[in-house]
Amino acid sequence: MKVLKWLSVADRFYKIYLDKQLAPFGINSSQHMFLIKICDSPGILQDSMMDMFYVHPSNIVRTIGALEKQGMITRAPNDQDKRTWKLYPTDLAFSVVEEIRTICEKTEELLLQGLDEGERDRFTDLLMRAGKNITAELHIERKEDEFHE
Repeated sequence: MKVLKWLSVADRFYKIYLDKQLAPFGINSSQHMFLIKICDSPGILQDSMMDMFYVHPSNIVRTIGALEKQGMITRAPNDQDKRTWKLYPTDLAFSVVEEIRTICEKTEELLLQGLDEGERDRFTDLLMRAGKNITAELHIERKEDEFHE
């Protein structure tokens, strides 16, 4: 059970570290990936977040609501389907997204410290395969290319 232990340790402490780094921007470790994706894809459908981030719809609604309250994003009804929302970054989001990306890159660098490029590639591949294994067992189907983000 060594793998489970160290996955848990890495997950818990990278989130604590990232939360501290992102605090000045008013966001946390569970919100940054949503904000980056919305900045990269203005007008993205809120429903598409489920396939990208493997989270329950209620968590998406909560996260989107928090980002909207922080003034980072706005929502607009989807003209093709009034039950869904389009998400847009605000000027505030655009003004901080590159700093947030840098913080994420530094956090990833910290996690991979001491690994050479080949080891990093192998680790990433193995971690993705492990993620695919558990989602397949739980019958969670996602688009294949979403595993590469």
